Amino acid sequence: MFWKFDLHSSSHIDTLLEREDVTLKELMDEEDVLQECKAQNRKLIEFLLKAECLEDLVSFIIEEPPQDMDEKIRYKYPNISCELLTSDVSQMNDRLGEDESLLMRLYSFLLNDSPLNPLLASFFSKVLSILISRKPEQIVDFLKKKRDFVDLIIKHIGTSAIMDLLLRLLTCIEPPQPRQDVLNWLNEEQIIQRLVEIVHPSQEEDRHSNASQSLCEIVRLSRDQMLQIQNSTEPDPLLATLEKQEIIEQLLSNIFHKEKNESAIVSAIQILLTLLETRRPTFEGHIEICPPGMSHSACSVNKSVLEAIRGRLGSFHELLLEPPKKSVMKTTWGVLDPPVGNTRLNVIRLISSLLQTNTSSINEDLMELNSIGVILVRFPPKGHLICP
Repeated sequence: MFWKFDLHSSSHIDTLLEREDVTLKELMDEEDVLQECKAQNRKLIEFLLKAECLEDLVSFIIEEPPQDMDEKIRYKYPNISCELLTSDVSQMNDRLGEDESLLMRLYSFLLNDSPLNPLLASFFSKVLSILISRKPEQIVDFLKKKRDFVDLIIKHIGTSAIMDLLLRLLTCIEPPQPRQDVLNWLNEEQIIQRLVEIVHPSQEEDRHSNASQSLCEIVRLSRDQMLQIQNSTEPDPLLATLEKQEIIEQLLSNIFHKEKNESAIVSAIQILLTLLETRRPTFEGHIEICPPGMSHSACSVNKSVLEAIRGRLGSFHELLLEPPKKSVMKTTWGVLDPPVGNTRLNVIRLISSLLQTNTSSINEDLMELNSIGVILVRFPPKGHLICP
């Protein structure tokens, strides 16, 4: 007996697409819809490129699902929509990047009140990020026309996905000139000054953390970029702004605000530590962090940063003695009253980084303050007795 086998595997999606009344949700319910999309299934992509389908896909991402839905499937369609729109199908990227009404629909997510839904924010950020990467000129031009874009980024910076979007805007654009244009634009919008303002005791902890992380990443990205593009004639305006003495002094004022706020203090010190990141010491006041052949100006710790911090060494010393109040902590070893706390640990890290710069004036000031002595007495190495 012989059996006939149909060796041509036809997707059930193809069968569905033959129906004139097939719906987007029916296709999204199919397990292999993402696989078929990434495999460039012509019929499927043509269906998804319909104006009403693209609009629905975007709507799934930016609109809150009904509250009465089962939690297990509540975010099913937003998740699949995000995966379809970020499957890197060129036809979809082109249609989204060139259709201003669709972009405006996507952009409207930022107009929501804070806090944003973190899951929807991650979908929104992922879709906009791939568009920035694939259609940089169109998307950047679109964002520049939106006068409130930077305002909205600052408003929602407490949502991690929005912080990621800001950083993607700095990393997704590869051609040097368009990237420089974005840096100049964000600098004109005073993004650095506004992020520094957020690292203030009056702001919420998640905003402190994300603003600080954004500024730290901007420093690292700028330095990495300068190492890669050795013949670049234009400096990074964002790094140049952050290293200005008035900006560092604003950051320091936030640390030593009359209201001692550990979250703001730690977040601000993290930025200073990033500005002080080095590879190996050379001569006084200048730290080499670049390979041979690179200019010192592109790869050194800015002296204005050191000078600004030096002017506040006494205040940092006081933080070692009187950090923000902490609750008593019970441990298996005993009661810590008060515990060391994050503030003291980060001040110690800052002092360690300053010592690595081997700047004689800073070394002398720290010796005069006896900061190292205080650290050794109050936080002795493991196995040493704690002095009263």
